[in-house]
This record gives sequence, structure tokens and C-alpha cells, in this order.
Amino acid sequence: MDASVIPPRTDIRGDLRRIADMVSTGARVLDVGCGDGALLDLLTREKGVDGRGIELGMDGVRACVSRGLSVIQGDADTDLKDYPSDAFDYVILSQTLQATRDPRGVLLQMLRIGRRVIVSFPNFGYWRVRLALLLTGRMPVTDRLGFQWWETPNIHFCTIADFTALCAELGGVTVERSAILDHDGRQLTSDATTWRANWSGEQGIFLLRRD
Repeated sequence: MDASVIPPRTDIRGDLRRIADMVSTGARVLDVGCGDGALLDLLTREKGVDGRGIELGMDGVRACVSRGLSVIQGDADTDLKDYPSDAFDYVILSQTLQATRDPRGVLLQMLRIGRRVIVSFPNFGYWRVRLALLLTGRMPVTDRLGFQWWETPNIHFCTIADFTALCAELGGVTVERSAILDHDGRQLTSDATTWRANWSGEQGIFLLRRD
């Protein structure tokens, strides 16, 4: 093995595996905000996808390239407009939506360039977050929201209810599948519209289809 190539990761997060389950074998995939390439690497190895990535941080880009992944540096808020329509079967945005300046605009661009879109994000309506804010009067810090307010990259917190409302508002978008995960990454429900999903879900994963 080439010593410059990082071996496959074995410590894949549970939510990334659930995202991988939503992707068809051999699909064309764009992973937006792909980080160190953990999901792209998983999809390439286990699903045989034709994968591409875009990542803002150069450390992440270098880590991806070291794994032999096709990743470029770019910003979801400004660079998705340069991709042609229907260029990919799936466009994925994992744990990044809340860090974009224009979440609605980013989502619309993803729906334009991908036949299906997968989005995951931490749920600000999770009961532990609500309780921490109620009891302390301070912005909560959790495993999924792991920053103090003054250093966080997250600028648009949303809840599962907020996201489903946005999808309905956009029109022409179908939530084909969803998975609401608890604190341990176990699926609580596949119905994101229930009060339990917004109260008990620490994170949500949504597979969207453009009608």
C-alpha cells in the first residue's frame, strides 16, 4: 500500500451509515461540506458510487485527497450555482445546513443539481437543548452542538419541525424518507411530523425528491 494514502476508517458515525443506506449502488454523488471524507470513502468502498466532494477547509480537502477522493475546496453558499442542473443522482449535506449563511438557497441549489437530496442536522428542538436553555438561561452545548455561542460555526439553528415546514413551503419537494435519531444514534421514528420526533430526536436525516 502507498504510505501516503490513509487507510479506510473503521470508526464511522452511525448517522453516516444511515445516510449511506439511502444511497443507491453506483450512483453519482456530490457530498457538500464533506469534511475529512469519511462518508465519501464509505460510499465509494461499499456502494461503488461515482463520488465528488466540496469542502471549505483545506485540512479537510487534504485529508480527502490523501484517501484518493475527488474533492475540491469550495463554499456551499457561493459555489453550488456553478454546477449544472441534474448533474448528480444524490447531493448530500451532512451536519452542515445550520452552518450555511443561506440554508434555503443552499437547499434549492442542491435540489437543482441533484435528483435526490439528503440532509442531516442537529435538532435544536431536542428536549435536552430546551431544558438546558430553560434552566441555565445560556446557549446549550451538547454532543451535536459542541461549541460555545461565541465560537460556533452554526449560525442558523433549526428544529425538525422548522425543516419539514421549509420543505412544505418550497413546494415541489417530497420527503421520500426520514430517520429521527436519539442521543445514541438509534432511530426513534421515521415520521418527522410527530411531536415526538421534534421533542426526542437529537438529529434528523431527510431524503428529499424533487417532484
